[in-house]
Amino acid sequence: MTHTKFAALAVIAASLAMPAWAAGPDSVVGKWRTPSRHGIVDIARCGTSLCGRLIESDNIRTNPELKDVNNKDASQRSRKLKNLQILGGFKGGAKQWDGGTIYNPEDGGTYKATITPAGADTLKLKGCIVWPLCKTQTWTRVR
Repeated sequence: MTHTKFAALAVIAASLAMPAWAAGPDSVVGKWRTPSRHGIVDIARCGTSLCGRLIESDNIRTNPELKDVNNKDASQRSRKLKNLQILGGFKGGAKQWDGGTIYNPEDGGTYKATITPAGADTLKLKGCIVWPLCKTQTWTRVR
């Protein structure tokens, strides 16, 4: 067997031995596109938990000074939406992050949430008013 054929077989064997994608504890860290209003959320480590900031959306691109006018707390309505923390308090790891919340600037509500990696470039974010009144969105990684 030639050296080239042996090397090719070794690569194929190694790739078959490894799973196609394995979630690590930081697999959700990065920038993610939301399905509503082309939002971009930057998820990062905040100590031992995860948090996420809204860095872009159709509305923010139109008006970078857009305020949090729908917030249920009137004292918060002067905050800019750009770079606003909308995710926080998530604990967990490779398979799921839970115990956190998501803030929805469209209705001013904060909801209990979980984040579940669904592939190298996909995650499922589920927000619940109260269980079983939940909505799940699929977010895709921004490269």
